[in-house]
Amino acid sequence: MIKKFIDRLLGKGPKADAARPAIPLGVRVEVPVETHGIDPKLLDDNAVRVVKTLKDAGHEAYIVGGAVRDLLVGLRPKDFDVATDATPEQVKALFRRAFIIGRRFRLVHVVFGRGREHEVIEVSTFRAYLDAAAADQVVGNEKTAKREIAEKTHVVDAAGRVLRDNVWGPQIEDAARRDFTINAMYYDPTTQTVVDYHGGLADVRAKRLRMIGDPETRYREDPVRIVRVVRFAAKLGFEIDPATRKPIRAMAALLANVPQSRLFDEMIKLLQTGHSQASIAELKKQGLERGVFPVLDAVLHPQTPDPARERFVRLALEDTDRRVADGRSVVPSFMLACMLWHEVLGRWTALRDAGEAPFPALQQAIDAVFDARIGDISGRGKLAADMREVWQMQPRFERRTASTAHSLVAQPRFRAGYDFLRLRADVGEVDPELADWWEDFHLGDDDEREALLQDVKAKTAPVRRRAPAAAPPASPSASPSASPSALPDAQATEPAFDAEAPARKKRRRRRRPAAAGATPAAE
Repeated sequence: MIKKFIDRLLGKGPKADAARPAIPLGVRVEVPVETHGIDPKLLDDNAVRVVKTLKDAGHEAYIVGGAVRDLLVGLRPKDFDVATDATPEQVKALFRRAFIIGRRFRLVHVVFGRGREHEVIEVSTFRAYLDAAAADQVVGNEKTAKREIAEKTHVVDAAGRVLRDNVWGPQIEDAARRDFTINAMYYDPTTQTVVDYHGGLADVRAKRLRMIGDPETRYREDPVRIVRVVRFAAKLGFEIDPATRKPIRAMAALLANVPQSRLFDEMIKLLQTGHSQASIAELKKQGLERGVFPVLDAVLHPQTPDPARERFVRLALEDTDRRVADGRSVVPSFMLACMLWHEVLGRWTALRDAGEAPFPALQQAIDAVFDARIGDISGRGKLAADMREVWQMQPRFERRTASTAHSLVAQPRFRAGYDFLRLRADVGEVDPELADWWEDFHLGDDDEREALLQDVKAKTAPVRRRAPAAAPPASPSASPSASPSALPDAQATEPAFDAEAPARKKRRRRRRPAAAGATPAAE
């Protein structure tokens, strides 16, 4: 009894044994610049500043994860993360604008700059790798077991999914708890050294995606890794290691336990990292194209196949990929509006056919599709507002009156609405002339806009038929003033509806990618 008590005090015994990592911790290998070849010009100045500040304070600090992976293949990373042995409180104390965030994983966001130009460097503390048997287990999830989780540092649910992981540890364990070998490397920009524990550099060069440890166990810890392996394979063009690929279909059911907001964020990453078409192809290859993402279900498995719909979505995704490749901004609301438009259109048409007024019918259709395909996610309000605005502009484009036209082009989201209209014109859903007219109106000066409005008025106003000529008088003694030549000309009394429209300048059209979805300020 006394021996067991002492063992527990010293960290020995069954609980301590269970806490030991079930996977090899790896061996620390330091790779010099002559071998890894990372170009320092690809580094982010603020990320390097964070590393140096932490090191000057006596801590270990490295650029970590996907940033190192991208640097090794010669890409400039979109985001730079830093890992350190400093606790979140210690990190926060070293920077003027730093904020501790997160419950599942406590992190620090170090902010540089302000407004649209601000940058966030995410700093994490080295975490211990603990086996699921050592964690506190709860029945339920993040929401239903919130009180039970609140004061704990390492918690899993009944399936082994990690709900809380805030136990600090050495770097070697931090590397072991990461998912793929290519994401478990550390780069010190001050010495230009890469630290590799699990052969990540060799896998990068072999273009191989390999899970650290037992893949099935790692998927249970975090089922989102199933989606991540698909995204990395599509983005990097890597092959999935057979052992990593084998459990994917069997483990896919675990995704149902993942919070909807987190899964939604992963879907956006799949589709907005510049490789949307490849990502969808990889989802199909791994048998994940149905039942994982409701939005993709609507696109890939519609109730009624429609070639125009398929082309519409394909063009939107292609244009999104082009924008990413060109370094331009993309917004999820526009892409999602494109993907769900035909479902909204179908419901809208059905409601109008049932006697509902057009605008209320459109509102109802939008609400129904949003509830069915987007669900309850973080940021839903803003996302819904932006998508709704793009959809509701479409019938307004048909009304080319002076008041409608001027108010529409003044809206902040006009460019997104117009790009959506242009995409519809490209697939033959609306007359291309309508999209051309709105582009001319948007880019025109006051005189050109007035000419365009008059042109529409002349084409759409009702044209009365020409009145027949009066019959000649029956009596030869009739007054000369009553002769046909003296009667008023009926055509002359009509408004000049058939007159030639006012001349206007010919404008060279500036075709912008439809999937922009950006406000004018973002262009």
